[in-house]
Amino acid sequence: MTEPLTDQLAAIVGAGHVSTDPDVLAGRSVDHTGRYRGHASMLVRPRNDEEIAAVLRACHAAGACVTVQGGRTSLVAGTVPENDDVLLSTERLTEIGPVDTTERRVRVGAGVTAAAVQRAAASAGLVLGVDLGARDSATVGGMASTNAGGLRTVRYGNMGEQVIGLDVALPDGSVVHRHSQVRRDNTGYDLASLFVGAEGTLGVITALDLRLHPAPSHRVTAVCGFTDLEALVETGRQFRDMDGIAALELIDASASALTAEQLGVAAPVEGAWQLLIELAGDTDQTERLADALEHARLCGEPAVGVDVNAQQRLWQVRESVAEVLGLYGPPLKFDVSLPLAAIGGFAAAAADLVAEHAPDAIPVLFGHLGEGNLHLNVLRCALSGDAEHQLYAAMMALIAASGGNVSSEHGVGTRKREYVAMSRTDADIAAMRTVKAAFDPAGYLNRAVLFS
Repeated sequence: MTEPLTDQLAAIVGAGHVSTDPDVLAGRSVDHTGRYRGHASMLVRPRNDEEIAAVLRACHAAGACVTVQGGRTSLVAGTVPENDDVLLSTERLTEIGPVDTTERRVRVGAGVTAAAVQRAAASAGLVLGVDLGARDSATVGGMASTNAGGLRTVRYGNMGEQVIGLDVALPDGSVVHRHSQVRRDNTGYDLASLFVGAEGTLGVITALDLRLHPAPSHRVTAVCGFTDLEALVETGRQFRDMDGIAALELIDASASALTAEQLGVAAPVEGAWQLLIELAGDTDQTERLADALEHARLCGEPAVGVDVNAQQRLWQVRESVAEVLGLYGPPLKFDVSLPLAAIGGFAAAAADLVAEHAPDAIPVLFGHLGEGNLHLNVLRCALSGDAEHQLYAAMMALIAASGGNVSSEHGVGTRKREYVAMSRTDADIAAMRTVKAAFDPAGYLNRAVLFS
Protein backbone atom coordinates (compact mmCIF):
# COMPACT_ATOMS: atom_id res chain seq x y z
CA MET A 1 0.00 0.00 0.00
CA THR A 2 1.13 3.56 -0.64
CA GLU A 3 2.03 5.70 2.34
CA PRO A 4 -0.98 7.69 3.64
CA LEU A 5 -1.08 11.27 2.40
CA THR A 6 -0.95 12.57 5.96
CA ASP A 7 2.38 10.84 6.51
CA GLN A 8 3.72 12.05 3.17
CA LEU A 9 2.89 15.65 3.97
CA ALA A 10 4.32 15.32 7.49
CA ALA A 11 7.57 14.10 5.97
CA ILE A 12 7.66 17.20 3.75
CA VAL A 13 6.76 19.97 6.22
CA GLY A 14 7.20 18.31 9.62
CA ALA A 15 4.54 16.55 11.68
CA GLY A 16 3.90 19.69 13.73
CA HIS A 17 2.69 21.49 10.63
CA VAL A 18 0.07 18.96 9.53
CA SER A 19 -3.25 18.72 11.35
CA THR A 20 -6.32 16.53 11.04
CA ASP A 21 -7.87 17.85 14.25
CA PRO A 22 -11.62 18.28 13.59
CA ASP A 23 -11.83 21.50 15.59
CA VAL A 24 -8.88 23.03 13.74
CA LEU A 25 -10.33 22.04 10.38
CA ALA A 26 -13.80 23.33 11.28
CA GLY A 27 -12.35 26.72 12.19
CA ARG A 28 -10.45 26.83 8.90
CA SER A 29 -13.43 25.77 6.77
CA VAL A 30 -15.70 28.75 7.45
CA ASP A 31 -15.51 31.99 5.49
CA HIS A 32 -14.64 35.40 6.94
CA THR A 33 -18.28 36.43 7.29
CA GLY A 34 -19.23 33.24 9.12
CA ARG A 35 -22.00 32.62 6.61
CA TYR A 36 -20.58 29.76 4.53
CA ARG A 37 -18.98 26.50 5.66
CA GLY A 38 -17.19 23.62 4.00
CA HIS A 39 -15.25 20.52 5.00
CA ALA A 40 -11.53 19.72 4.83
CA SER A 41 -9.50 16.56 5.36
CA MET A 42 -6.32 18.13 6.73
CA LEU A 43 -4.32 21.31 7.11
CA VAL A 44 -0.71 21.64 5.94
CA ARG A 45 1.55 24.64 6.55
CA PRO A 46 4.69 24.65 4.36
CA ARG A 47 7.53 27.10 5.06
CA ASN A 48 8.86 27.81 1.53
CA ASP A 49 8.17 27.31 -2.15
CA GLU A 50 10.06 24.02 -2.31
CA GLU A 51 7.82 22.53 0.38
CA ILE A 52 4.72 23.93 -1.30
CA ALA A 53 5.75 22.36 -4.60
CA ALA A 54 6.33 19.00 -2.89
CA VAL A 55 2.95 19.23 -1.16
CA LEU A 56 1.26 19.90 -4.48
CA ARG A 57 2.99 16.94 -6.11
CA ALA A 58 1.91 14.64 -3.29
CA CYS A 59 -1.70 15.84 -3.32
CA HIS A 60 -1.91 15.60 -7.08
CA ALA A 61 -0.59 12.04 -7.03
CA ALA A 62 -3.05 11.11 -4.29
CA GLY A 63 -6.01 12.62 -6.14
CA ALA A 64 -6.65 15.08 -3.31
CA CYS A 65 -8.07 18.54 -3.98
CA VAL A 66 -6.20 21.50 -2.51
CA THR A 67 -7.61 24.81 -1.29
CA VAL A 68 -5.06 27.58 -0.74
CA GLN A 69 -5.48 29.82 2.30
CA GLY A 70 -3.70 33.02 3.29
CA GLY A 71 -5.27 35.39 5.80
CA ARG A 72 -8.73 33.90 5.10
CA THR A 73 -10.30 37.35 4.73
CA SER A 74 -12.16 36.41 1.54
CA LEU A 75 -15.67 37.84 1.43
CA VAL A 76 -16.83 35.53 -1.39
CA ALA A 77 -16.02 32.20 0.31
CA GLY A 78 -12.86 31.93 -1.75
CA THR A 79 -11.09 29.75 0.84
CA VAL A 80 -14.02 27.49 1.76
CA PRO A 81 -13.26 23.86 0.76
CA GLU A 82 -15.96 21.84 -0.96
CA ASN A 83 -14.21 18.58 -1.84
CA ASP A 84 -12.84 17.32 1.48
CA ASP A 85 -9.77 19.32 0.52
CA VAL A 86 -6.28 19.57 1.88
CA LEU A 87 -5.96 23.13 3.16
CA LEU A 88 -2.60 24.61 2.13
CA SER A 89 -1.80 27.62 4.28
CA THR A 90 0.83 30.20 3.33
CA GLU A 91 0.95 31.61 6.89
CA ARG A 92 4.58 30.56 7.46
CA LEU A 93 5.88 32.44 4.40
CA THR A 94 6.52 35.62 6.34
CA GLU A 95 9.99 36.75 5.32
CA ILE A 96 10.38 40.45 4.52
CA GLY A 97 13.50 41.39 2.64
CA PRO A 98 15.35 44.71 2.90
CA VAL A 99 13.56 47.68 1.39
CA ASP A 100 15.33 48.92 -1.72
CA THR A 101 14.94 52.69 -1.34
CA THR A 102 16.69 53.40 -4.63
CA GLU A 103 14.39 51.29 -6.77
CA ARG A 104 11.51 51.59 -4.27
CA ARG A 105 10.68 47.89 -4.01
CA VAL A 106 10.66 45.09 -1.47
CA ARG A 107 10.58 41.28 -1.69
CA VAL A 108 8.21 39.53 0.71
CA GLY A 109 6.73 36.12 1.36
CA ALA A 110 3.13 35.47 0.34
CA GLY A 111 2.06 35.05 3.97
CA VAL A 112 3.14 38.55 5.02
CA THR A 113 0.24 40.80 6.00
CA ALA A 114 -0.45 44.11 4.34
CA ALA A 115 0.16 45.88 7.66
CA ALA A 116 3.61 44.31 7.99
CA VAL A 117 4.59 45.52 4.51
CA GLN A 118 3.21 48.96 5.34
CA ARG A 119 5.38 49.14 8.45
CA ALA A 120 8.49 48.07 6.55
CA ALA A 121 7.80 50.62 3.83
CA ALA A 122 7.08 53.41 6.34
CA SER A 123 10.39 52.79 8.09
CA ALA A 124 12.08 53.67 4.80
CA GLY A 125 9.89 56.71 4.10
CA LEU A 126 7.79 54.86 1.51
CA VAL A 127 4.23 53.52 1.24
CA LEU A 128 2.56 50.40 -0.12
CA GLY A 129 0.00 51.44 -2.70
CA VAL A 130 -2.79 49.19 -1.42
CA ASP A 131 -4.51 49.64 1.92
CA LEU A 132 -7.66 47.95 3.17
CA GLY A 133 -9.59 47.48 6.37
CA ALA A 134 -8.35 43.90 6.82
CA ARG A 135 -4.71 45.03 6.64
CA ASP A 136 -3.76 43.22 9.88
CA SER A 137 -4.99 39.86 8.55
CA ALA A 138 -4.99 39.99 4.76
CA THR A 139 -1.82 38.53 3.23
CA VAL A 140 -0.13 39.96 0.17
CA GLY A 141 -0.31 36.60 -1.59
CA GLY A 142 -4.06 36.53 -1.23
CA MET A 143 -4.31 40.19 -2.16
CA ALA A 144 -2.43 39.53 -5.39
CA SER A 145 -4.50 36.42 -6.08
CA THR A 146 -7.69 38.49 -5.95
CA ASN A 147 -6.13 41.68 -7.34
CA ALA A 148 -7.40 43.49 -4.26
CA GLY A 149 -8.18 47.19 -4.31
CA GLY A 150 -9.07 49.18 -1.23
CA LEU A 151 -8.79 52.66 0.18
CA ARG A 152 -5.93 53.97 -1.98
CA THR A 153 -6.83 52.48 -5.35
CA VAL A 154 -7.90 55.82 -6.80
CA ARG A 155 -4.27 57.00 -6.41
CA TYR A 156 -2.09 53.92 -6.84
CA GLY A 157 -4.26 51.32 -8.55
CA ASN A 158 -5.10 47.75 -7.57
CA MET A 159 -2.73 45.18 -6.12
CA GLY A 160 -1.68 44.00 -9.56
CA GLU A 161 -0.15 47.39 -10.25
CA GLN A 162 2.09 46.97 -7.19
CA VAL A 163 3.37 43.51 -8.22
CA ILE A 164 6.62 43.59 -10.19
CA GLY A 165 7.71 39.99 -9.63
CA LEU A 166 6.42 36.64 -8.38
CA ASP A 167 7.43 33.18 -7.29
CA VAL A 168 4.66 30.66 -8.06
CA ALA A 169 4.38 26.95 -7.34
CA LEU A 170 2.46 25.40 -10.25
CA PRO A 171 -0.03 22.53 -10.00
CA ASP A 172 2.51 20.11 -11.49
CA GLY A 173 4.92 20.84 -8.64
CA SER A 174 7.32 23.03 -10.58
CA VAL A 175 8.22 26.55 -9.40
CA VAL A 176 8.34 29.65 -11.59
CA HIS A 177 10.56 32.53 -10.50
CA ARG A 178 9.57 35.61 -12.47
CA HIS A 179 11.66 38.59 -11.38
CA SER A 180 13.49 41.41 -13.11
CA GLN A 181 15.67 44.19 -11.78
CA VAL A 182 14.73 46.51 -14.64
CA ARG A 183 11.53 48.50 -14.86
CA ARG A 184 10.71 47.51 -18.42
CA ASP A 185 10.97 43.83 -19.36
CA ASN A 186 8.89 42.52 -22.25
CA THR A 187 10.63 39.19 -22.66
CA GLY A 188 7.95 36.68 -23.55
CA TYR A 189 4.56 36.26 -21.90
CA ASP A 190 3.71 38.42 -18.91
CA LEU A 191 3.30 35.39 -16.67
CA ALA A 192 3.21 37.38 -13.45
CA SER A 193 0.06 39.18 -14.57
CA LEU A 194 -1.58 35.87 -15.36
CA PHE A 195 -1.49 34.80 -11.71
CA VAL A 196 -2.71 38.15 -10.39
CA GLY A 197 -6.47 37.88 -10.05
CA ALA A 198 -6.52 34.14 -10.83
CA GLU A 199 -7.65 33.40 -7.25
CA GLY A 200 -5.20 30.54 -6.81
CA THR A 201 -6.66 28.46 -9.64
CA LEU A 202 -3.43 28.43 -11.70
CA GLY A 203 -0.78 28.17 -8.99
CA VAL A 204 0.22 29.13 -5.47
CA ILE A 205 1.95 32.50 -5.15
CA THR A 206 4.80 32.02 -2.67
CA ALA A 207 6.68 35.34 -2.80
CA LEU A 208 6.31 38.76 -4.39
CA ASP A 209 8.36 41.77 -5.38
CA LEU A 210 6.23 44.80 -4.56
CA ARG A 211 6.49 48.34 -5.88
CA LEU A 212 6.59 51.03 -3.19
CA HIS A 213 5.85 54.74 -3.50
CA PRO A 214 7.22 57.95 -1.98
CA ALA A 215 5.27 59.05 1.10
CA PRO A 216 3.51 62.40 0.43
CA SER A 217 4.67 65.15 2.77
CA HIS A 218 1.28 66.89 2.94
CA ARG A 219 -2.25 65.54 3.33
CA VAL A 220 -5.65 67.10 3.85
CA THR A 221 -8.78 65.09 4.61
CA ALA A 222 -12.41 66.16 4.48
CA VAL A 223 -15.79 64.56 5.11
CA CYS A 224 -18.64 66.22 3.20
CA GLY A 225 -22.37 65.68 3.69
CA PHE A 226 -24.92 65.42 0.89
CA THR A 227 -28.69 65.15 0.85
CA ASP A 228 -28.69 63.81 -2.70
CA LEU A 229 -26.57 60.87 -3.88
CA GLU A 230 -26.38 62.26 -7.41
CA ALA A 231 -24.78 65.44 -6.01
CA LEU A 232 -22.21 63.32 -4.17
CA VAL A 233 -21.38 61.36 -7.33
CA GLU A 234 -21.03 64.61 -9.27
CA THR A 235 -18.49 65.86 -6.71
CA GLY A 236 -16.71 62.51 -6.68
CA ARG A 237 -16.39 62.56 -10.46
CA GLN A 238 -14.64 65.92 -10.23
CA PHE A 239 -12.20 64.77 -7.55
CA ARG A 240 -11.27 61.36 -8.95
CA ASP A 241 -9.41 62.88 -11.89
CA MET A 242 -7.55 65.52 -9.85
CA ASP A 243 -3.81 65.35 -9.39
CA GLY A 244 -3.13 64.46 -5.78
CA ILE A 245 -6.31 62.52 -5.08
CA ALA A 246 -5.47 59.93 -2.42
CA ALA A 247 -8.86 58.60 -1.29
CA LEU A 248 -12.51 58.97 -2.25
CA GLU A 249 -14.84 57.01 0.00
CA LEU A 250 -18.64 56.93 0.10
CA ILE A 251 -20.57 56.20 3.30
CA ASP A 252 -24.35 56.11 3.68
CA ALA A 253 -26.33 57.36 6.66
CA SER A 254 -27.23 53.81 7.79
CA ALA A 255 -23.55 53.03 8.28
CA SER A 256 -22.94 56.29 10.12
CA ALA A 257 -25.92 55.72 12.41
CA LEU A 258 -24.65 52.27 13.35
CA THR A 259 -21.10 53.42 14.08
CA ALA A 260 -22.46 56.28 16.20
CA GLU A 261 -24.81 54.02 18.16
CA GLN A 262 -22.50 51.06 18.66
CA LEU A 263 -19.00 52.59 18.72
CA GLY A 264 -19.60 56.22 19.58
CA VAL A 265 -18.10 57.24 16.23
CA ALA A 266 -20.55 59.74 14.79
CA ALA A 267 -20.38 61.34 11.36
CA PRO A 268 -18.96 64.88 11.66
CA VAL A 269 -21.46 66.22 9.10
CA GLU A 270 -25.17 65.94 8.39
CA GLY A 271 -26.64 64.30 5.33
CA ALA A 272 -28.01 61.05 3.98
CA TRP A 273 -24.65 60.45 2.27
CA GLN A 274 -21.08 61.30 3.20
CA LEU A 275 -18.00 61.51 1.02
CA LEU A 276 -14.51 61.24 2.50
CA ILE A 277 -11.96 63.03 0.32
CA GLU A 278 -8.21 63.05 0.80
CA LEU A 279 -5.63 64.95 -1.23
CA ALA A 280 -1.91 64.34 -0.85
CA GLY A 281 1.20 65.87 -2.35
CA ASP A 282 4.48 67.64 -1.76
CA THR A 283 2.76 70.96 -1.00
CA ASP A 284 -0.17 72.02 1.16
CA GLN A 285 -3.39 70.78 -0.49
CA THR A 286 -5.89 72.71 1.65
CA GLU A 287 -6.52 75.52 -0.80
CA ARG A 288 -6.98 73.10 -3.70
CA LEU A 289 -9.54 71.21 -1.65
CA ALA A 290 -11.46 74.38 -0.82
CA ASP A 291 -11.44 75.52 -4.46
CA ALA A 292 -12.72 72.15 -5.69
CA LEU A 293 -15.55 72.13 -3.14
CA GLU A 294 -16.64 75.70 -3.83
CA HIS A 295 -19.52 74.73 -6.14
CA ALA A 296 -20.32 71.31 -4.67
CA ARG A 297 -23.93 70.81 -3.61
CA LEU A 298 -23.21 70.08 0.05
CA CYS A 299 -25.86 70.13 2.76
CA GLY A 300 -23.58 71.96 5.19
CA GLU A 301 -19.97 72.85 5.85
CA PRO A 302 -17.44 70.03 5.38
CA ALA A 303 -15.34 68.71 8.26
CA VAL A 304 -11.68 69.24 7.35
CA GLY A 305 -8.61 67.69 8.95
CA VAL A 306 -5.19 69.19 8.27
CA ASP A 307 -3.12 67.72 11.11
CA VAL A 308 -2.61 63.99 11.62
CA ASN A 309 -4.91 63.65 14.64
CA ALA A 310 -7.81 65.39 12.91
CA GLN A 311 -7.30 63.26 9.81
CA GLN A 312 -7.35 60.07 11.88
CA ARG A 313 -10.63 61.12 13.50
CA LEU A 314 -12.20 61.65 10.09
CA TRP A 315 -10.88 58.31 8.81
CA GLN A 316 -12.33 56.62 11.88
CA VAL A 317 -15.80 57.31 10.48
CA ARG A 318 -15.01 55.20 7.40
CA GLU A 319 -12.95 52.48 9.05
CA SER A 320 -15.43 51.89 11.87
CA VAL A 321 -18.02 50.68 9.39
CA ALA A 322 -16.35 47.27 9.13
CA GLU A 323 -16.59 46.81 12.90
CA VAL A 324 -20.39 47.00 12.98
CA LEU A 325 -21.21 44.87 9.96
CA GLY A 326 -21.49 41.68 12.02
CA LEU A 327 -23.69 43.33 14.63
CA TYR A 328 -26.78 41.31 13.69
CA GLY A 329 -25.01 38.13 12.65
CA PRO A 330 -23.27 37.28 9.37
CA PRO A 331 -24.15 39.94 6.78
CA LEU A 332 -25.00 39.18 3.17
CA LYS A 333 -22.32 40.91 1.13
CA PHE A 334 -22.26 42.25 -2.41
CA ASP A 335 -19.09 43.61 -4.03
CA VAL A 336 -20.42 46.03 -6.63
CA SER A 337 -18.55 47.61 -9.55
CA LEU A 338 -20.62 50.22 -11.39
CA PRO A 339 -20.29 53.15 -13.78
CA LEU A 340 -20.58 56.33 -11.71
CA ALA A 341 -23.68 57.37 -13.64
CA ALA A 342 -25.48 54.20 -12.51
CA ILE A 343 -24.77 54.46 -8.77
CA GLY A 344 -27.83 56.55 -7.83
CA GLY A 345 -30.28 54.31 -9.65
CA PHE A 346 -28.64 51.17 -8.33
CA ALA A 347 -28.72 52.37 -4.71
CA ALA A 348 -32.47 53.02 -4.89
CA ALA A 349 -33.27 49.78 -6.73
CA ALA A 350 -31.07 47.72 -4.38
CA ALA A 351 -32.85 49.14 -1.32
CA ASP A 352 -36.21 48.20 -2.88
CA LEU A 353 -34.94 44.72 -3.68
CA VAL A 354 -33.77 44.15 -0.11
CA ALA A 355 -37.08 45.43 1.26
CA GLU A 356 -38.94 43.01 -1.01
CA HIS A 357 -36.96 39.92 -0.07
CA ALA A 358 -35.94 40.71 3.54
CA PRO A 359 -38.19 43.46 4.99
CA ASP A 360 -36.42 43.48 8.36
CA ALA A 361 -32.92 43.74 6.90
CA ILE A 362 -30.77 46.89 6.91
CA PRO A 363 -28.91 47.68 3.66
CA VAL A 364 -25.62 49.50 4.23
CA LEU A 365 -23.75 50.97 1.28
CA PHE A 366 -20.17 52.25 1.33
CA GLY A 367 -16.99 51.92 -0.67
CA HIS A 368 -14.47 53.30 -3.09
CA LEU A 369 -16.29 55.86 -5.21
CA GLY A 370 -13.33 56.69 -7.44
CA GLU A 371 -13.59 53.27 -9.11
CA GLY A 372 -17.34 52.85 -8.69
CA ASN A 373 -16.44 49.95 -6.40
CA LEU A 374 -19.08 49.85 -3.67
CA HIS A 375 -19.84 47.37 -0.91
CA LEU A 376 -23.48 46.64 -0.24
CA ASN A 377 -23.93 44.79 3.05
CA VAL A 378 -27.35 43.48 4.04
CA LEU A 379 -27.44 43.38 7.83
CA ARG A 380 -29.99 41.55 9.94
CA CYS A 381 -30.59 39.24 6.98
CA ALA A 382 -32.06 36.01 8.29
CA LEU A 383 -32.50 34.47 4.86
CA SER A 384 -30.92 31.12 4.08
CA GLY A 385 -31.19 28.39 1.48
CA ASP A 386 -33.44 29.13 -1.49
CA ALA A 387 -34.65 32.46 -0.08
CA GLU A 388 -31.10 33.75 0.24
CA HIS A 389 -30.24 32.47 -3.21
CA GLN A 390 -33.21 34.29 -4.73
CA LEU A 391 -32.12 37.63 -3.25
CA TYR A 392 -28.50 37.05 -4.25
CA ALA A 393 -29.42 36.14 -7.83
CA ALA A 394 -31.76 39.12 -8.12
CA MET A 395 -29.04 41.47 -6.87
CA MET A 396 -26.50 40.04 -9.31
CA ALA A 397 -28.99 40.58 -12.13
CA LEU A 398 -29.53 44.19 -11.00
CA ILE A 399 -25.78 44.83 -10.98
CA ALA A 400 -25.43 43.43 -14.50
CA ALA A 401 -28.46 45.40 -15.73
CA SER A 402 -26.90 48.56 -14.28
CA GLY A 403 -23.82 48.08 -16.45
CA GLY A 404 -21.69 46.78 -13.62
CA ASN A 405 -19.51 43.72 -12.99
CA VAL A 406 -20.50 40.96 -10.59
CA SER A 407 -17.01 40.98 -9.08
CA SER A 408 -14.81 43.97 -8.35
CA GLU A 409 -12.05 43.75 -5.73
CA HIS A 410 -13.14 40.66 -3.77
CA GLY A 411 -12.92 38.16 -6.60
CA VAL A 412 -15.40 35.47 -7.63
CA GLY A 413 -14.56 32.80 -5.07
CA THR A 414 -17.20 30.12 -4.71
CA ARG A 415 -20.01 32.55 -3.96
CA LYS A 416 -20.23 34.19 -7.37
CA ARG A 417 -19.11 31.49 -9.76
CA GLU A 418 -22.60 30.87 -11.17
CA TYR A 419 -22.88 34.56 -12.10
CA VAL A 420 -19.62 34.93 -14.05
CA ALA A 421 -21.56 34.75 -17.34
CA MET A 422 -23.27 38.02 -16.40
CA SER A 423 -19.93 39.80 -16.85
CA ARG A 424 -18.08 37.54 -19.31
CA THR A 425 -19.04 36.11 -22.69
CA ASP A 426 -19.15 32.38 -23.39
CA ALA A 427 -15.99 32.71 -25.47
CA ASP A 428 -14.24 34.57 -22.66
CA ILE A 429 -15.15 31.89 -20.12
CA ALA A 430 -14.07 29.15 -22.53
CA ALA A 431 -10.68 30.84 -22.93
CA MET A 432 -10.26 31.03 -19.15
CA ARG A 433 -11.12 27.35 -18.86
CA THR A 434 -8.50 26.57 -21.50
CA VAL A 435 -5.86 28.41 -19.47
CA LYS A 436 -6.95 26.59 -16.32
CA ALA A 437 -6.75 23.22 -18.08
CA ALA A 438 -3.28 24.00 -19.40
CA PHE A 439 -1.91 24.68 -15.92
CA ASP A 440 -4.05 22.24 -13.95
CA PRO A 441 -5.41 19.45 -16.18
CA ALA A 442 -6.68 17.50 -13.17
CA GLY A 443 -8.53 20.55 -11.86
CA TYR A 444 -7.47 19.81 -8.29
CA LEU A 445 -6.17 23.24 -7.23
CA ASN A 446 -8.82 25.61 -5.79
CA ARG A 447 -11.36 23.43 -7.54
CA ALA A 448 -14.40 25.21 -6.08
CA VAL A 449 -13.25 28.69 -7.07
CA LEU A 450 -14.25 30.71 -10.13
CA PHE A 451 -15.76 28.00 -12.33
CA SER A 452 -19.14 26.32 -11.87
